[in-house]
Amino acid sequence: MTLALAPLSGHAQDLTGTLKKVKDSGAITIGYRDASVPFSYLGADQKPIGYALDICYKIADAVKAELKLDKMEVKLNPVTSATRIPLIANGTIDLECGSTTNNAEREKQVAFTNSHFLTATRFVSKKSANLHTIEDLKGKTVVSTSGTTNIKQINEANTERKLGLTILPAKDHAEAFLMVETGRAAAFVMDDVLLASLVASSKDPGAYEISKEALSKPEPYGIMLRKDDPAFKKVADAATAKLYTSPAGPALYDKWFTQAIPPRGINLNLPMSEEMKKQFANPIASPDPAAY
Repeated sequence: MTLALAPLSGHAQDLTGTLKKVKDSGAITIGYRDASVPFSYLGADQKPIGYALDICYKIADAVKAELKLDKMEVKLNPVTSATRIPLIANGTIDLECGSTTNNAEREKQVAFTNSHFLTATRFVSKKSANLHTIEDLKGKTVVSTSGTTNIKQINEANTERKLGLTILPAKDHAEAFLMVETGRAAAFVMDDVLLASLVASSKDPGAYEISKEALSKPEPYGIMLRKDDPAFKKVADAATAKLYTSPAGPALYDKWFTQAIPPRGINLNLPMSEEMKKQFANPIASPDPAAY
């Protein structure tokens, strides 16, 4: 009997980090955001839904299969931009599912699985203005939100390309979009996914277009995990790579970014960029924008 049980107990002892924690407790805890549309937010019934949540449930399924568990509870724990990293680090949550940028600074504290979204700085304008490229903005008045990297990027582009822009700072995204809506600015420069959300929520979404040309390299968003936990990261990486490279990956993207989403039925109309197509074909978890 002792010999027969030895391999099994040996395998259990091999488990470390998050996999051991989940095996011992029979539960995995997912951290979610309450208003990061469409990544992680509260639906009509006040339960969390979203693109990143759907990905996290796939990782949870893979963990359950890896540990050969008959049952595994998936707990949900709210996080904010201020609490998400501390709650991963102290073990309160095992996965953080939202719109968290993977960068070199954060990788000193946490790890990330394969990037699930790439944002970039673009501009929104009225379709009637026929502004498609950065050069088309020459001599125009543009707006960006005060204190963001985006306003810094448009100022740099203005100097480098001699665009002759008048650049206005707005106190928040809503004020900046209103300036385009009312004709006080020709374009609003910001992260494309935020622009898409503003357009979708506007009175006339069909009146606006987001530039294909970007002012920045892609910024990767990733699902956050604990640092120095290679066994758990291996499971998460394998689960996300399997999803992204299968037909289910692009279908999941389309569900949240090109179709009507609950609870208000808005459509972000943000088709997959060429960089995102490349990322889904060959998934990576790099914090370096140049890698994408």
